[in-house]
Amino acid sequence: MSRPSADRVLVVLPTYNERENLEAVVTGILKAVPHANLWIVDDASPDGTGELADTIAGVDARVSAFHRPAKAGLGTAYIESFSRALEQDYELMVEMDADLSHDPQALPEMLADASYADLVLGSRYVPGGSTPNWSLLRRTVSHVGNIVARTVLGLPVHDATTGYRVFRRQALERIHLQGIRLQGYGFQIETVYQCHLAGLHIHEHPIRFEERRQGRSKMSKAIVAEALIYVFRRRFEASGRGPSVIDQPDRVGDGYDPAKETDGCYDDVEVPAPAQSKVPVDQLE
Repeated sequence: MSRPSADRVLVVLPTYNERENLEAVVTGILKAVPHANLWIVDDASPDGTGELADTIAGVDARVSAFHRPAKAGLGTAYIESFSRALEQDYELMVEMDADLSHDPQALPEMLADASYADLVLGSRYVPGGSTPNWSLLRRTVSHVGNIVARTVLGLPVHDATTGYRVFRRQALERIHLQGIRLQGYGFQIETVYQCHLAGLHIHEHPIRFEERRQGRSKMSKAIVAEALIYVFRRRFEASGRGPSVIDQPDRVGDGYDPAKETDGCYDDVEVPAPAQSKVPVDQLE
């Protein structure tokens, strides 16, 4: 399969208080994949990230700044952006962090992997992947969380919580984006789970995950708790309303639609409603 043309690869970069990192990560992305377009989705960062995004977008046509009026979370940033991207001609859509923990130099190989995989995960926990400079506590929390997700939901991956990934269009078309009301790790696990239930090909590409260079981590106890609660609820709901982990393989590829299973599943999870962009949709094309 040939490399997608310039107007068919999109990198989505949610930001909140990332002014110190933004120029470096944008430069790295555009150098690694000059044929890609980049959307910076800023949640009204008080440190001026949004204004810097406008400046960058003003001098490079490949970059668009997408402003939201308040902090609404990682999950809604991707849901809004991917939904808009699917209305356009993009074939490959990338999600990654803006804090330089995800090395842009890995993008060409991850995009190449997407020539045969529907979802490419930038994995810290396969041979070649690593998490240098992490504390023992953070490494333990991450490992345990992935073990729980893999065991409880039957996921065939080692890093379901990674935020560095490439989706093919057909994968996002099979995910019920508007039915997901989760943030952080919960959002990442749910999208992998839906791809798995749909029988899509998931590939893990090893990455070196660096600790952020500037600013403070957005990870919190609430994000970790939400993900753990979600995993067990999702498993029990699947047992009562749809295929369980045990009989799941018999359903994969047999017309099973994971979107039906997510409707109303998370209505009691308090997550801020998606904020609307101040930038007209036609400016994001």
